[in-house]
Amino acid sequence: MSHLGVLVNPAAGKGRGVGVGAAVLDALRRRGHRVEDLSAHDLLTATTHARRAAVAGLDALVVVGGDGLVHLGANVVADTDLPLGIVTAGTGNDVARALGLPAGDVAASVDVIERALLTGPRVIDAVSVGSPSHTAREWFLGALSCGIDAAVNARANALTWPRGSARYVRALVPELRTFEPYGYRVTTDEGVWESAGTVVVAANGPWFGGGVHIAPHASLDDGLLDVVVAGPISRAGVVRIFPGMYTGRHLRHPQVRVIRTRRIVVEHAPHLGREAPVAYADGEPVGPLPLVAEVHPGAVRVLAAGSA
Repeated sequence: MSHLGVLVNPAAGKGRGVGVGAAVLDALRRRGHRVEDLSAHDLLTATTHARRAAVAGLDALVVVGGDGLVHLGANVVADTDLPLGIVTAGTGNDVARALGLPAGDVAASVDVIERALLTGPRVIDAVSVGSPSHTAREWFLGALSCGIDAAVNARANALTWPRGSARYVRALVPELRTFEPYGYRVTTDEGVWESAGTVVVAANGPWFGGGVHIAPHASLDDGLLDVVVAGPISRAGVVRIFPGMYTGRHLRHPQVRVIRTRRIVVEHAPHLGREAPVAYADGEPVGPLPLVAEVHPGAVRVLAAGSA
């Protein structure tokens, strides 16, 4: 019998999170586990509950929701031995997709969690991100967005419909009406990329935005970020390139480049374009540029099987 803390996002999946969460709690208890429901009406309180329970002693933390709750869980368990279980119930389950976890199937998800509790968790990388002028850092598992993708993310978060990647598409259209290139200075292990630009994404996993295949060759356990940068692309060009992002075809565009690195610093270059929007990581706001992000190999243990 394992001692499990379970966090449920009641707003996940347009309210489906409550029902999925109740099913997960019931399934785990019926299988003989000692289960604590750590859920709360807001994420700050939920985080406090999770941290207290982790210190008191858990065998695993299980989150029921989308990438936002996975992000919360990662910030509780990163750099500890406490494993993270994931049951998908959100609109953008990109980290779960990268891990090959079941989608929308409570029984299969609980099976994966129980199997990994017996055989041992999978070890993956996590990425710390924060301002270069402060020591405080936040963790993410999926991708850091620092361009029009971040602006679209912010707009999509304010929408109540549709679900999944369709919401991202709907948010893109009004964002393009006022789009002008941003000015970037991006420093990686390979050197400096300085340009007017459209997109800067530091990807630990292959997907973001509810299924956008932004970095097809990114792996959660290779110790590297796949940094996707796009130079100045017109509004019409963004519209043409966007559909191909779901299959990775955007990498063929001459203005798109992928840089592999362990560390990245993203800054505003005022002489090259306007200031980029507030950056997002795992679909959650992180803060304005400048930002530094660094991979920490094996910093998170997840209740999943196999490798990326």
